[in-house]
Order: sequence, then structure tokens, then C-alpha cells
Amino acid sequence: MRISRLKLLILVAMSAFGLWASGTVLVIFYTLNQQLPLCPTGTFLGLHFDCGAVLSSGYSRIFGVPLELLAMAYFIVNLGMVYLIAFGSKRVSDFMLEALFGWRFIGLILVPYLVFVEVGILHAICVYCTMMHVAIILDFVVVSYLLFFGKHALLNEGEAGEAEAPEQPSP
Repeated sequence: MRISRLKLLILVAMSAFGLWASGTVLVIFYTLNQQLPLCPTGTFLGLHFDCGAVLSSGYSRIFGVPLELLAMAYFIVNLGMVYLIAFGSKRVSDFMLEALFGWRFIGLILVPYLVFVEVGILHAICVYCTMMHVAIILDFVVVSYLLFFGKHALLNEGEAGEAEAPEQPSP
């Protein structure tokens, strides 16, 4: 494995969390047509919470496709890239780390628009959407750290020692 178990767990955790949140919305709200659990309706600290208002708005679909389905695809691609980083060859792993940064950057640039739609246009916040936004932001922070603080930050501790150790001349 090219990365430590802890770093793999961190990379997988946010994508799994986002996948869970988007899947929950897709199944419970869109398929079963039921109210989402853990989604309060009302005002708290001046913010109006109403998942139903956000998810049933015209902004919740692109060409008829629910944004949550696109979010699920986003998080599944994340998980596939993380798998290739962890278990692919060095060349594949290096390429996938940079590709993952770009992929997560695309997700990151969509978050401000989605928050604006919720707060500025709909005047309502969906807790599950916010969970996905947080997962996307934390995903981006984690992969940025791993990419910009050197690829050695991604390696297992044992591999880092091997990679940095100078060659010993043979006797």
C-alpha cells in the first residue's frame, strides 16, 4: 500500500460521508418521497432550515437529474481515485493524486454557488446538502495538504524511510 492506513482512512472517510449523505437524500426523499431524518424544519440562529424546500426547488436538478445523484457519482469517483493512489503503481499513484486534486477542486468551486442558492435565493438550508458541502471542502483540504506538502507526506512511514535513505556503496 502506497499510503499509511491513517491517511487512507482520512481520504476515504469524507468521500464515504458525502456518499452516505447524498445516498440518503436520493433514497429517502426522491425515491420513497419521505421527510429526511435529522432534518429539522424551523429557524435556528436566524437561519431557516427546510430540506424539503431546498430539495424540491427548481435548483435541485440539472436537466432533470437530481444533484444528489451527481454528488453520489462525484464521491464514487473520489473513492476510485483514492483506491488507485493507495494501491496503484507509483506512476498511477502520482498521476491520480494530481487528478484527485483537480477533481476535488471542481467540487470545491461548486460549493459557494450551491450555498448561495440555498441562503441567497431559497432562504432555506438543507442539513444533508450542508453535510455534502463540508465533505467536499474537507476532501479538498486533505488532498491539498498531501499534494503540496510533498508526496512524501503521502507515503507510509516505512516507505518514506526507504525513499529518502541514500544508497549505500557496496563493499
